[in-house]
Amino acid sequence: MIHTPPPAHPGLADGPVYLDYNATTPVDPRVAEAMLPHLTTLFGNPSSDHGYAIGPRKALAEARAQVAALLGARDAEIVFTSSGSEANLLALRGAVLAAGAGRPHVITQATEHPAVLQTCHALRRLHGAQVTVLPVDGEGLVDPAALEDALTVETVLVSVMAANNETGALQPITELAALAREHGALFHCDAAQAAGKVPIDVRELGVDLLTVVGHKMYAPKATAALYVRDGVRLEPVVYGGGQERGLRAGTENVSLAVALGTAARLAADDLANGASARIAALRDDLHQRLTDALPGRLHLNGPVRQRLPNTLNISIDGVRGHDLLAAAPLIAASTGSACHSGTHMPSPVLTAMGLDADRALGAVRLSLGRWSTEADVTTAAALIGSATAR
Repeated sequence: MIHTPPPAHPGLADGPVYLDYNATTPVDPRVAEAMLPHLTTLFGNPSSDHGYAIGPRKALAEARAQVAALLGARDAEIVFTSSGSEANLLALRGAVLAAGAGRPHVITQATEHPAVLQTCHALRRLHGAQVTVLPVDGEGLVDPAALEDALTVETVLVSVMAANNETGALQPITELAALAREHGALFHCDAAQAAGKVPIDVRELGVDLLTVVGHKMYAPKATAALYVRDGVRLEPVVYGGGQERGLRAGTENVSLAVALGTAARLAADDLANGASARIAALRDDLHQRLTDALPGRLHLNGPVRQRLPNTLNISIDGVRGHDLLAAAPLIAASTGSACHSGTHMPSPVLTAMGLDADRALGAVRLSLGRWSTEADVTTAAALIGSATAR
C-alpha cells in the first residue's frame, strides 16, 4: 500500500524545508482538535465525584488505552508524565531507589540521551550507585556480549535506547533485554525516537520500562508516558495524591493526555498503512541525490539498514555542519555539535562511534516526517549541493 501524507500542515507553509522531525514534530491538526474540548468545556478534575468529572475521566482512560495499544501494553501499565526526561527519571531513579540495594549497579551505553546519562551520574553522586557505560561500535550499536560481561549480581537496571536521535541507529533491544532478565535486572528502553516510526511491542521486546514522548510523534511538548510492566516496583517521582498509580502525583492534564493518545492512534494507523516505507523511500532518494551531487565527498554516519526509516546523518568532506546550514537557510535541520563560547565541539554520539573530529563536526542530521514530500527532497538536495559549492 502506498501511503500519502495528510493535507499540508499550516505551520510548514512558506517556510524553510523542514528536515528536523527528530528534534520536534509539528502538532497534527487532528491532535489539536482532539485537545480543544479539554481546554474549554471539559475542564473538570477527573478525580472529582460530580458530573463535571465524567467526560475528563473517560477521555483520560481512552488516551491511556490508545498509548497502550501502540506499545502492545495493558492500559494500567501506562503512566503519563510531563516529558520524556521525567519518564526516564522515574524509570531509573524509581528502579534504583525501590531496589533498596546497598550499592546498586546501573548499566547504560555511551550514546544515550543526556536525560539517561545525567540521571545515572546523579544516582552515582547522590545514592552511591555504580554506573557502567558500555561502548558502541562504529555504527553506534551495543555489542550484547559487552552487556553480558558487565552484568553482575548487583545490577538493578539496564537502560538502552531503542533508536538514537542523531543517527537513527536501532539497538538490538530484544537480545539486550533478554540478557538483563537472565541476570535478574530490570530493562528500561527510551523509545522517544522509535515510537510511531517503527513497530514496538513491549512483550516481544521483553522490556520492563519504556519511554514514549509526545512531541516526537505530532503531539505538543510537555506530554509523555512511561510503560511500567505489571509487578515492577518504582519509587515515585512526584509524591502526593496518588494519581498515575501513585508514581506521579498531581491533577492529570487531560488535554495533553488526550493529545498523546490521539497521536498514538494516528501513529498506529500510519504504521499499519505503510507510512514508514514512504518516508524511507524519500530518505533514500535524498541520500542518493546528495551522493550524486557530491561524488566521493559524502559519508553516512550510522548503520545503512539498522536505523530509523526517517533519519539520514551525513558528513561532507571539507565542510562543517554549522557552516553548511548557515549557508542553506532555507533548510531546517540539525548538527550534532554543541557551541560553547563560539567554539563548536564534536557530537558526543559520533565521537563515541569513533569518528574523527573533522567528520563529527561536519555532520548534519536530516530527519523526515509525516509532511515530507518529494518536492522537499528535491529542493533540499539542490540547496545542500549549492551551499557546499559555495
